[in-house]
Amino acid sequence: MHKSAILKHYRHNFIVNVLDGAFFGLGLGFASFVTIIPLFINSLTDSTTLIGLIVSIHLVGWQLPQVLTSNRVAGLRRYKPMVIAMTIHERWPFLGLAGVALLIPVVGAEIAVMLAFLMLVIQALGGGFTATAWQAMIGKIIPENRRGTFYGVQSSGISLLIGLGAIGAGLILDEVEYPYNFALCFFIATVAMMISFYFLWRTREPEGPPVEASRDRKLGWNNLWAILRRDVNFRWFLLARMLSQVALMAVSFYTIYAVRHFQMSESTAGFMTGLMAFSQMIGSPAVGWIGDRWGHRRVFAVGMLAMAGSIFIALIAPTLEWFYLVFALAGFTNGVIWTSVLTITVEFGSETERPYYIGLANTLIAPATLMAPVVGGALVDLVGFAAMFILALAAALLAVLVLMIVLRDPRTLRADKNGLVAAVAQGD
Repeated sequence: MHKSAILKHYRHNFIVNVLDGAFFGLGLGFASFVTIIPLFINSLTDSTTLIGLIVSIHLVGWQLPQVLTSNRVAGLRRYKPMVIAMTIHERWPFLGLAGVALLIPVVGAEIAVMLAFLMLVIQALGGGFTATAWQAMIGKIIPENRRGTFYGVQSSGISLLIGLGAIGAGLILDEVEYPYNFALCFFIATVAMMISFYFLWRTREPEGPPVEASRDRKLGWNNLWAILRRDVNFRWFLLARMLSQVALMAVSFYTIYAVRHFQMSESTAGFMTGLMAFSQMIGSPAVGWIGDRWGHRRVFAVGMLAMAGSIFIALIAPTLEWFYLVFALAGFTNGVIWTSVLTITVEFGSETERPYYIGLANTLIAPATLMAPVVGGALVDLVGFAAMFILALAAALLAVLVLMIVLRDPRTLRADKNGLVAAVAQGD
């Protein structure tokens, strides 16, 4: 693989991968893990814990399998074939959810909940087994100094169509009879996912030498442990990620809290999701551009401050109108998480070690992602929403402290080390 080959296809790859993300976002708008699917599950059960698990399953499924595929990904000459083969399994379950909605009158609410969660688990794991290869592919086809900009523009496209999809879904939920309203939303999501798949398939990835020469699996696992032992800065990054997941659990409960405490309608819920997406759309390109120049560590910290503000406002909000700002700030944070966190992750270590860093950075935070909404849901059921919001707020503020006081920007740290090595060599 040569830099000239990457630059030759850069514009094409930038466009098709932004469109892939945008139409994937359209699908997520009609089947939002924050509003539409929680409303669907809420129509079948009163369990706050189960509703809180929806976002958790989605995130854990994305995170947990990544380290399991890192050794395989490290030996690939081209990542795209694996991405294409695995991503099918994160798309077809939306059609399965449409089928579950249609079967509610036949199988009843209890069986429908079980089937719906089965579809959610399959979808999440499909994303997780795709994720390492996809991130490695993006790291390969997008130059380092443009990755933040790419993720920012892609996040903006995702957010725009999530917003439009969520508003459309809200109207469908109001106008179409239950459960056909949910079935129609999930079917439209499936169609959008297939359009997204087409653009992903159009990616041009030059063949190159494998990132990691063919080695046995034991050596691959040894690489993982070696990275964790020696890279203290990476361990601080993992802590910041874990804290951010605890903070983000609050978003899982925003919709249900607003429905139960302020009688928010389904159409308003769709509009809130759209507002969150539009906030992410507006902020993400700026986040990517600023992060490429100012440092994504600092941008990550700003995102956590925004999340803290979102949680605090939700905690003290006297009326539903305050939740417009709550969702807007959460949308900005989502843009930061997608843009800056993905960019930081591929900046750790050498080109050879990239798949291992990607796997570790996601798999090791999966327990926090899984347990945070479970603990949050239990707090809501046992104490109330305020206790859950306070826990999330504390985690957001602790993440800011870790990011600004102890974590160093990995790109800057690598440049400093390279400069020191060069100086020593020149002195010799």
